[in-house]
Amino acid sequence: MYRAFRVACVVALCMAAASAALAQGYPNKPIRLLIGYSPGGSAEAGARPLARALEPLLGQPLVFEYRPGNAGGVAMEFMARAPNDGYTLYYFDSGPLTVAPHLSKVGYNNLASFTHLGHVCGSGSLLVVHPSTPFKTPADVIEASKREPNKWSYGTSGVGGPHHLSGEYFKSVTGAQLLHVPYKGGGPAMTDLMGGQVPMLFSSLGPAVGAVKSGKIRALAVTSLTRSAAFPDVPTMDELGRSDDRTSALRGFDSTAWYGLLGPAGLPREAVERLTGALAKAGADKDLVARINATGCDTEILSPAQTVEKIKTDYAKWGRVVKEANIKAE
Repeated sequence: MYRAFRVACVVALCMAAASAALAQGYPNKPIRLLIGYSPGGSAEAGARPLARALEPLLGQPLVFEYRPGNAGGVAMEFMARAPNDGYTLYYFDSGPLTVAPHLSKVGYNNLASFTHLGHVCGSGSLLVVHPSTPFKTPADVIEASKREPNKWSYGTSGVGGPHHLSGEYFKSVTGAQLLHVPYKGGGPAMTDLMGGQVPMLFSSLGPAVGAVKSGKIRALAVTSLTRSAAFPDVPTMDELGRSDDRTSALRGFDSTAWYGLLGPAGLPREAVERLTGALAKAGADKDLVARINATGCDTEILSPAQTVEKIKTDYAKWGRVVKEANIKAE
């Protein structure tokens, strides 16, 4: 009888604890935040200040979990099957949603498989080279690659990602003969560039800031239509195309990517409201905006509806580019 009494007490205590947790509302425990790349890349650089700003607003820590591979696609596949309780989120880049489905079969639907919580920031890619190379401008790269086809290679954070697309788009419009070397994240790619294992990268801007300033690598151009605040002295591909007849094919060149926050499809309404409300409040913090901008990604917090529309627009745009440029997954 005493044992039965003890069991009843334990059950009662468990029920009370569960009721208390429910009463606390969402979130009442730490939240996993997936990063689709290795530590040290641009995804982590932007996610860190955002997570630190969200934690006091949500009242819970955001614990980083790295799932690198396939230019963010491995983490995206995982998220499509993750529990939809609001305790597993993904700080993602747009490539797996807007580019990858045009290159190969993916195990998710870019809209239906997820609860899109908001766009955070966006930027172009940066063409950077090791200082031992003879390249001072993209024209130098193009001409050298045509003289010695496939001698030169470029690295990126992975197949199907925004930097891979920038590189293949660059090859398509200019006729450059470059081999693609995919990495499992921008961090390892930058390490190999600085070590001279790969001669050039199409890279995120943030991880390149320190290396460019120290002279360990050299920046040639950015792929967005406007110059980056992080690299105000580095011209755009479009600018160079308009000022140098050797690169006239680069006129209008525009290859940009962006980061956002999402969860699995069917997140509870309470979780969505807490997360989107916290994201909006964080985005109004000028200090946070400055810290994210310093990573090379221009901050712009968009609502879930605006984010979905951006995904649709970019998906259509990159679908046309992939088809017209005959870009293929490797």
